[in-house]
Amino acid sequence: MKHRLFALLFLQLVSLALFAGNVTTYPAPSGAPLNDDFTVRVRATGGLWQTVDTYAWNVDHTNNGRHTIEKSSVAYFDFTDKVEVEVTWNKGDVKTARVRPLSKNIATTLHGNTVCFSLNRPLDLSVEVNGDTYHNLQLFANAATPVYKNAGQVAKALGMKKKDVLFYGPGYYDLGNDSIRVGSNQVLYVAGGAYIKGFASVWQASHAKVIGHGIVNPERQHEGIMVRYSTDVVVDGPITTQIPVGGSERVSVRNAKVISWYGWGDGMNVFASNDVSYNHVFCRTSDDCSTIYCTRKDYHGGCHNISVTDAVYWADVAHPIMIGLHGDIERNEVIEQVVYDDIDILQQREKQIDYQGCIAINNGDNITVRNMTFRNIRIDDIDEGMLFNFRVCYNRKYCHAPGGGIHDITLENISYNGSHANLSLLTGYNEQRTLSGIHFKNLRINGQRIHDKMPGKPGWYKTSDFARIFIGEHAENVTFE
Repeated sequence: MKHRLFALLFLQLVSLALFAGNVTTYPAPSGAPLNDDFTVRVRATGGLWQTVDTYAWNVDHTNNGRHTIEKSSVAYFDFTDKVEVEVTWNKGDVKTARVRPLSKNIATTLHGNTVCFSLNRPLDLSVEVNGDTYHNLQLFANAATPVYKNAGQVAKALGMKKKDVLFYGPGYYDLGNDSIRVGSNQVLYVAGGAYIKGFASVWQASHAKVIGHGIVNPERQHEGIMVRYSTDVVVDGPITTQIPVGGSERVSVRNAKVISWYGWGDGMNVFASNDVSYNHVFCRTSDDCSTIYCTRKDYHGGCHNISVTDAVYWADVAHPIMIGLHGDIERNEVIEQVVYDDIDILQQREKQIDYQGCIAINNGDNITVRNMTFRNIRIDDIDEGMLFNFRVCYNRKYCHAPGGGIHDITLENISYNGSHANLSLLTGYNEQRTLSGIHFKNLRINGQRIHDKMPGKPGWYKTSDFARIFIGEHAENVTFE
């Protein structure tokens, strides 16, 4: 009897997570969509290898506006200290392999069809073989967090009541067309090894949380986790399709990952919200990765104090970063005090000129955009797009009036390595609706620093010529240091 109880306890623990030294893996539940393109193994340095289950996840491949679904792979594990990783491509010979973001300088070795590397900090990565970015592996190496086995443990750890914990342990949950609604003072815990086919909504709530390293995937065109008309909300850890924040205050999104594959698949939208922060996030999307808009849909007002730090953006369509465009023309709304810092942009692939720009500010509807900083941003060789698209514009498809102006924008330590970027645009609209105070500091194109005192620059050349940036009408005080 004693042995039987011990065996049962052991099996219960295994079903929750597999531990080996400083590594935790989570077996995929029966019913979740898997992909056998890759075999992934991980171990603490010198320890025992563990297999990491690999999920199938759709991504968007567009060609002249036509959407084609491709099947990529997603895998995740938790760790501390240092781990060794093996990724084996099971579909053919591996001639080349790379792990991105390239800025992380992850050294790889190739043994047959297996890519080997080590990690000493949490990272969100793309492993690509033979240059294939559509059948790649998105590998999320998470910082270790406590593994809770039931709602009581969550409640005790967070100092709350058990009845306010919505607990989804390891397993497969098909919600059909229903959703999980998270109310005030509630926590939705999605454990590692949990797969929820459906979506979650924080609605008119305060002091709510969505936490855990599990998956929330509607498997259709729908936001995976929504924060609407709420205050003091935390989203920490999940993998999903989209995380929009609308009409809300004091929202923190961290350690979250979104991947979308359908039309209007924006990653992390901000609509008419204030005091919103993002830290250590990953977005691969079929529309804009990150947006900041004023009045839009049923959300009303401007945006104040938005920060993004430590992010990886991959736009299969549209913009990695898009600000402005939507507002209420009667209110003269403002977007201000915005910071993007420590960002890796892996891709833009957009044929429409109006919607190009790895960093885009296109403001319409009488919006004023001001006091923004873009700092420490690294842009890979995109397929098609621009680096910068700053325009006070009147996009009649989406706007009812031109924008009010773009003022006091600092771009510091921006680098691009590649040859596919189109001409960038910086333009105002008229004498009243101008673009002014755009300051580039340490802009580097393929290693060359672009600045006003560049040695050898002909006096009749504009500095912007060397960065392929067109400075148009009603654009004032644009500097390069």
